[in-house]
Amino acid sequence: MHAITVRPTETADAKGRRRPGPENLEWTEVPTPRPGPGEVLVKVRAAGMNRADLLQRQGLYPPPRGVSEIMGFEVVGTIAELGPEVSGWQEGDEVVALLAGGGYAEYALAPAGQLLHMPSGVDPVVAATLVEVAATVISNMDHVGLASGETFLVHGGAGGIGQFAIQYAKGLGCTVATTCGTEDKRAFCRDLGADIALDYHQDWAAEFKEATGGYGADVILDVMGAAYLGHNVDSLATGGRLVIIGMQGGTRGELNIGKLLSKRGLVTATSLRFRPAEEKAAICRRVEELAWPMYADGRITPAPVETFELPDAAAAHARLESGQVLGKIALTL
Repeated sequence: MHAITVRPTETADAKGRRRPGPENLEWTEVPTPRPGPGEVLVKVRAAGMNRADLLQRQGLYPPPRGVSEIMGFEVVGTIAELGPEVSGWQEGDEVVALLAGGGYAEYALAPAGQLLHMPSGVDPVVAATLVEVAATVISNMDHVGLASGETFLVHGGAGGIGQFAIQYAKGLGCTVATTCGTEDKRAFCRDLGADIALDYHQDWAAEFKEATGGYGADVILDVMGAAYLGHNVDSLATGGRLVIIGMQGGTRGELNIGKLLSKRGLVTATSLRFRPAEEKAAICRRVEELAWPMYADGRITPAPVETFELPDAAAAHARLESGQVLGKIALTL
């Protein structure tokens, strides 16, 4: 089979680090994997692209032990082969699959528990971009107990995570706030249901506090990490919960423990990729239970999707890194 692999770079940055760029992605021939016990082999029709793919390409987000080094966390396709001890599925079934890696290929291995039926009424290429986002948001909101009537803040509202989170929290009956970089994106987020849309180039924490009458956020979903840590703690309501799921703003920050104590706040960080298979299977069932009906009846609209052919993944990575994508990218075969 063919897959996207990363060619090592000979160029080092100012700190001597070698970070492969999009131009280092190659469409090459690799061995076709065979499913082991509890696994299926999926013939890939489309793969969703996520920002974590960019980090993996740069060597900053290596896969778990024993997982393919090929990028790609979510695919749509048909079951090509069943491994031993798999029941409830047949060869030829069309599926969505949540992966720990391996999606940028003609064939991908998936644990049977991480297969989902296709969501009703959704184009298959669009469906390839849904499960990673939905699983991330739903599992984290379950983790911190987001409830109706609470105030919810998500950073990067125009991205795939942000768009789903805005609509999901609104569907739960929350007051929803977000940060975005341009007025067009803020208007887009308000159309999705955000009650408050803030410019992250400005003092968004002060504006958020004013917009909530000094109350703050019961739950914050953060993709930035270190750069926003202090402002996020400032923005928590009493008893508020901060969930960190990304490191776009760095990995090391300073935490004011006194302020966190005074707010009786919680700071937690999670990663979907490194969870045990049984936890991921349970999360996939939650996605089918909660998210798929919301897509079917229109309570959640899928994020806009740009498409690239999978062999042209280098151009897709460059496009995502540009910051101009409103939503998600799918790589198609």
